[in-house]
Amino acid sequence: MQQEPGEGGEIAERRPPKKKNEVLEWIKAIAIALVLVILIRWLLFKPFIVDGPSMKPSFHTGERVIVNEILYKFREPERGEVIVFHVPQEGRDFIKRVIGVAGDKVQVEGDVVTVNGKPIDEPYLKKALEQAHENNQLWNDKNFPNETFPNGTVPDGHVFVMGDNRSDSTDSRMIGYVSLDEIVGRADLVFWPLKDFTWIKH
Repeated sequence: MQQEPGEGGEIAERRPPKKKNEVLEWIKAIAIALVLVILIRWLLFKPFIVDGPSMKPSFHTGERVIVNEILYKFREPERGEVIVFHVPQEGRDFIKRVIGVAGDKVQVEGDVVTVNGKPIDEPYLKKALEQAHENNQLWNDKNFPNETFPNGTVPDGHVFVMGDNRSDSTDSRMIGYVSLDEIVGRADLVFWPLKDFTWIKH
């Protein structure tokens, strides 16, 4: 250890700098990581639990999905996308598929949905239709409660949504058009149960 003259000619010891406390550094790193995870969790993505049969066979009760909350900050929802949104009159969130966007003319007749005069292609309903036919179930106006839906044009700032399980879904046919302000985000990933883990196709 080096010694140097101090004030008054006294010898003073020059001590080497203290070593950083590695434990403290690890605690800091973990704390920062946790803060980042919390920020990402609450500001960008949100988990949602599917409850009810309205989106069968695409989604089932108990499945956990990740909702992208940041996407619609940059653009509006598009047809075919699965969204989660608030329903004030129900006091909870719904998960449905966007069928029409602002300016679209939507018409629903039984299980036939037309947008701007053309029947829409809905591959996500193929499995449900096949199952219905196998069980000799007839999908008709009686199975699809459309009488409360006023066929018309989707207003600005809104979307028209429907569940994939058309005969058992509370959607825009009953609750009306969904305001963009009520949309939580787009459902992007099923992460639980693990056997159902998949990226959601829109």
